[in-house]
Amino acid sequence: MQAIIDACASGDIPAKVAVVISNKADAYGLERAKKHNIPTAVLTSEEEIAKELEKYDVDLVCLAGYMRIVGKTLLDKYAGKIINIHPALLPSFPGLHSQKQALDYGVKVSGATVHFVDEGCDTGPIILQATVPVLDKDTEETLSARILEQEHKLYPMAIKLFAQGKLKVEGRKVLVI
Repeated sequence: MQAIIDACASGDIPAKVAVVISNKADAYGLERAKKHNIPTAVLTSEEEIAKELEKYDVDLVCLAGYMRIVGKTLLDKYAGKIINIHPALLPSFPGLHSQKQALDYGVKVSGATVHFVDEGCDTGPIILQATVPVLDKDTEETLSARILEQEHKLYPMAIKLFAQGKLKVEGRKVLVI
């Protein structure tokens, strides 16, 4: 989230963070938002979230650490306007503990994926991906740290492309136009 806030503040992303919403009152993202005078809310139902987003006239919903399947309420209201970042090269290793899954499987390359959100678990059309090598001595923590570095670059880049109107979804493919 800090990478997104910074990219908006610097003008690299032609947008602003309108509101930060969490279902957990102790989420660190809420503190980060408050430090930058960004409104925050702690909400648990999708109906409440949709109403809050509407108050701020949100054009794009960016998920980070949202560990739930997005439901019909938000998917209908924000169709094609919800994105997420995942610490794996989707469609491989969706869901939780992606880095552990990658290590257990023995892959040589892992990475991060920004994708549009649909009704599935990490199944939406892929916007951008970045790779990192998986080293022989990697642990879940060391691999996670290298992937996180890429996430901090990738997510703001995807948001920028969306804000500039440069993303076009054709079936499963996202074209950068």
